[in-house]
Amino acid sequence: MSTHNADKLITKAEEFDAALEEADDFSEVLDRVAVPMKATRPNLEIRRVNLDLPEWMVRALDRESRRYGVTRQAIMKIILAERLERTPRPRSS
Repeated sequence: MSTHNADKLITKAEEFDAALEEADDFSEVLDRVAVPMKATRPNLEIRRVNLDLPEWMVRALDRESRRYGVTRQAIMKIILAERLERTPRPRSS
């Protein structure tokens, strides 16, 4: 790889293609790719919520999370998503 661009971050597809063409090892190029700090996903922005639950629910969630091999938070998201998907959505006018 030529040394004049060895430290320059790659931010565009064209720069990536050119760097790959002149590189001896593609891993050298991958180290220079600028990765956005946070990807945006429409309608999937994260919001933190606090939820107080009775102890029996927490124990049930923990049983389910162990059963599926996921965290308590993950099982809560799965259960909520499944329930919300079954709920009819209001029609937009």
